[in-house]
Amino acid sequence: MPEYNSAVLQELLDGCLKKNRRSQELLYKQFYGYAMSICLRYTRSREEAKEILNDGFLKIFTKLDSFDQSRSFKNWLSRIMINTALDHYRHEIRHDVLDDVEAADQVFVDETVINKMAHEEIISLIQDLTPAYRLVFSLAVIDGYTHEEIAEQLNISVGASKSNLSRAREKLRIMLSKINIDNYERVSR
Repeated sequence: MPEYNSAVLQELLDGCLKKNRRSQELLYKQFYGYAMSICLRYTRSREEAKEILNDGFLKIFTKLDSFDQSRSFKNWLSRIMINTALDHYRHEIRHDVLDDVEAADQVFVDETVINKMAHEEIISLIQDLTPAYRLVFSLAVIDGYTHEEIAEQLNISVGASKSNLSRAREKLRIMLSKINIDNYERVSR
């Protein structure tokens, strides 16, 4: 049975449609962690993610009447959070040009480093990417967008999307390699 049919969620959604503050608060609390995990992938800091999260929930509360209840609420919420993050990105760098940095040399990364890393550490590495790389990486790798969809969302060419994804992966490899080297040096002392 789809999650939108659960009695509790349906009751919350009905309350939110009636502009009931308590229902809005409970819906916010119920989906806060899930929504925050999405927002963190598209931002540099927890504060920026929270700003996007709050903007996203405002959109949810004002556009809830357009939600198709035959579909998954969680997927709808996810799409709104991603689009809100993209809107935030467009607003922040409206006149900036996407980075065009030379690709780094190939770097070997021990996969055991990735396996031992906590989710928060991986998100932290993604947050350290430039905004263009972070967005393309998150959209393509984590959220499954195609390069055509990314190009349309970010108003860039498909080639720029592919290039930014390649460069984002390379930067992440370099960061992971540094962690690998740091761990090796720590153990060998």
